[in-house]
Amino acid sequence: MPIKLLLADVDGTLVTREKVLTPRALASVQALARADIAFAITSGRPPRGMQMLIEPLGLATPIAAFNGGLFVRPDLSVIEQRVLQHEVVEPAIAIIRAHKLDVWIYRGIDWFVPERHGPHVDREKWTVKFPPTVVPDFTGKTDDVAKIVGVSDDLEAVAKCEEAVRAQFVGAVHSKPSNPQREPGSQVSAARSQPYYLDVTHPAANKGAVVLALAKMLAIPVEQIATIGDMPNDTTMFAKSGLSIAMGQSSDEVKGAATYVTTSSEEEGFANAVDRYIFGND
Repeated sequence: MPIKLLLADVDGTLVTREKVLTPRALASVQALARADIAFAITSGRPPRGMQMLIEPLGLATPIAAFNGGLFVRPDLSVIEQRVLQHEVVEPAIAIIRAHKLDVWIYRGIDWFVPERHGPHVDREKWTVKFPPTVVPDFTGKTDDVAKIVGVSDDLEAVAKCEEAVRAQFVGAVHSKPSNPQREPGSQVSAARSQPYYLDVTHPAANKGAVVLALAKMLAIPVEQIATIGDMPNDTTMFAKSGLSIAMGQSSDEVKGAATYVTTSSEEEGFANAVDRYIFGND
């Protein structure tokens, strides 16, 4: 069946390591539009963190922020939102802190951090184009939380924290850690959006659920949806789409979950994937 929608991760996929949307990537999205193939983006970023892409790409589809925790229109008006249950927020924060990770909270349009210049805060500010609010603690801010992030450059600690959060809130996992099958009754979705970020969101806020939601919103069968990404949290959308593409810099586990593998984000992997696997050009 012909592809009718391409759903792309943002960081390390649509944009380069330095967050650059290359001319070739832009031209590829424009080519999709001319071929009447819809294009959509999903990311762990907040909506404002993707705003700079909307006009250049001419986006007309719903935008899935917080890995599907919040769907917005191109004008950033809310379509639907999935927030964490209040009772899981503090226990999840406790697990993250026990693994010696910093904790960030995204709530509504706000981003809260304990230290203004903590690990990766400055880079995240540069990426999403707005500053965090520094707070001594999260008292009074544990309702309507869209995403909790555990942050550390101790990548082994981040991976172990992911396992601990899943063990506490997700229940049994019947596949590799990078590609969990969520059981009914799970309280959160937990996955690494970068090796140094652990994203904890509503159980239905994962990129596999984004595929299903966009299929319903746009009346496109999942078999006619292609997905492209580079990180473990992208494998959930690979599993739900008719065609999937891993970026060249992805881990072997992520590559193994995809239908195809393109070149890296530093080697025009997105544009090459569109050309070869969507349009079928050699």
